[in-house]
Amino acid sequence: MKTRLYFDEDAMDADLVDALRARGVDVQTAYEAGMRQREDREQLSYATAQGRAVFTFNVGHFSRLHAELLASGGSHAGIVVCAQQRYTVGEQMRRILELVAAKTAEDMRDQLEFLGGGS
Repeated sequence: MKTRLYFDEDAMDADLVDALRARGVDVQTAYEAGMRQREDREQLSYATAQGRAVFTFNVGHFSRLHAELLASGGSHAGIVVCAQQRYTVGEQMRRILELVAAKTAEDMRDQLEFLGGGS
């Protein structure tokens, strides 16, 4: 199954979402899900329940959540983090498309992916 994405409130760029959807990527935003102004843990829990990997600029919080969740025996559908000012919208789109093409939903399970590579 293809990786499906959930953009948290920090990452909800309409141009990026529209561009990804135009290229066949299944994206849902926190706004569309009625999840605005919710804690990061709630965002991750919601995305996991929907079978969606979270895309966020909140590198620190989601990196900690990832570690805490796995240490406690929990699971998630994947987390993709990106430094907010590091890439243009076009570059974010290109990198997300590469990730979605390379990783299935099963590959993303319990993974923390840094959009620019590295760990």
